[in-house]
Amino acid sequence: MQNAGDIYQRSKNFSVRIIRMFTSLPHTRVADVIGNQLLRSATSVGAHIREGKRSRSDAELISKAEGALMELEESVYWMELLIDSEIFTKER
Repeated sequence: MQNAGDIYQRSKNFSVRIIRMFTSLPHTRVADVIGNQLLRSATSVGAHIREGKRSRSDAELISKAEGALMELEESVYWMELLIDSEIFTKER
């Protein structure tokens, strides 16, 4: 069973991997736009989770967790666009 601290480390690791992916993207207008969107949404996942750590109520904690999930879903969308448009390939 994983402990609560795992989500903090996993979300941080996710952000670091996205940062590395972002820096490997080609420097084209399209890659810059999509990459920036991905960078913003992906790194905010961990930020929402960390904010939830200091929640004043269960409702606030749930709201932060839902925000993290929304950002994660958006991140998946941007990653799909990068892959489907062949801007980022599995070989990178």
